[in-house]
Amino acid sequence: MPQMGVSVSEGTITKWLKQPGEAIARDEPLLEISTDKVDTEVPSPGEGVLAEILVSEGQTVDV
Repeated sequence: MPQMGVSVSEGTITKWLKQPGEAIARDEPLLEISTDKVDTEVPSPGEGVLAEILVSEGQTVDV
Protein backbone atom coordinates (compact mmCIF):
# COMPACT_ATOMS: atom_id res chain seq x y z
CA MET A 1 0.00 0.00 0.00
CA PRO A 2 1.34 3.48 -0.79
CA GLN A 3 2.47 5.91 1.90
CA MET A 4 -0.51 7.96 3.11
CA GLY A 5 1.24 10.41 5.46
CA VAL A 6 3.82 10.26 8.21
CA SER A 7 1.33 9.40 10.95
CA VAL A 8 -0.55 6.70 9.01
CA SER A 9 0.90 3.23 9.61
CA GLU A 10 -1.86 0.93 8.35
CA GLY A 11 -5.00 0.86 6.24
CA THR A 12 -7.97 -1.41 5.62
CA ILE A 13 -8.95 -2.52 2.13
CA THR A 14 -12.61 -1.54 1.87
CA LYS A 15 -13.30 -2.38 -1.79
CA TRP A 16 -11.47 -3.69 -4.83
CA LEU A 17 -12.59 -1.74 -7.90
CA LYS A 18 -11.07 -4.27 -10.33
CA GLN A 19 -11.13 -8.06 -10.32
CA PRO A 20 -8.47 -10.52 -11.52
CA GLY A 21 -8.42 -10.72 -15.29
CA GLU A 22 -9.64 -7.16 -15.79
CA ALA A 23 -7.56 -4.62 -17.70
CA ILE A 24 -6.49 -1.46 -15.89
CA ALA A 25 -4.84 1.77 -17.01
CA ARG A 26 -2.12 3.66 -15.16
CA ASP A 27 -3.64 5.98 -12.50
CA GLU A 28 -7.10 4.36 -12.84
CA PRO A 29 -8.70 3.72 -9.41
CA LEU A 30 -7.77 0.18 -8.32
CA LEU A 31 -9.04 -0.10 -4.73
CA GLU A 32 -10.50 1.88 -1.85
CA ILE A 33 -8.80 2.03 1.54
CA SER A 34 -9.73 3.38 4.94
CA THR A 35 -7.24 4.66 7.52
CA ASP A 36 -7.70 6.37 10.86
CA LYS A 37 -7.27 9.70 9.02
CA VAL A 38 -8.83 9.33 5.55
CA ASP A 39 -10.82 7.14 3.16
CA THR A 40 -9.43 7.23 -0.37
CA GLU A 41 -9.03 5.47 -3.70
CA VAL A 42 -5.62 4.08 -4.61
CA PRO A 43 -4.67 4.42 -8.28
CA SER A 44 -2.97 1.72 -10.30
CA PRO A 45 0.81 2.24 -10.47
CA GLY A 46 0.89 0.89 -14.03
CA GLU A 47 -1.21 -0.50 -16.84
CA GLY A 48 -1.96 -4.10 -17.68
CA VAL A 49 -4.21 -6.87 -16.42
CA LEU A 50 -4.78 -7.52 -12.71
CA ALA A 51 -3.30 -10.99 -12.16
CA GLU A 52 -4.49 -11.70 -8.61
CA ILE A 53 -5.67 -10.13 -5.37
CA LEU A 54 -3.46 -11.01 -2.41
CA VAL A 55 -5.28 -9.01 0.30
CA SER A 56 -9.03 -9.46 0.77
CA GLU A 57 -11.56 -6.72 1.45
CA GLY A 58 -11.73 -6.04 5.17
CA GLN A 59 -8.09 -6.94 5.82
CA THR A 60 -5.75 -4.38 7.37
CA VAL A 61 -2.23 -3.99 5.98
CA ASP A 62 0.84 -1.95 6.89
CA VAL A 63 1.70 1.11 4.81
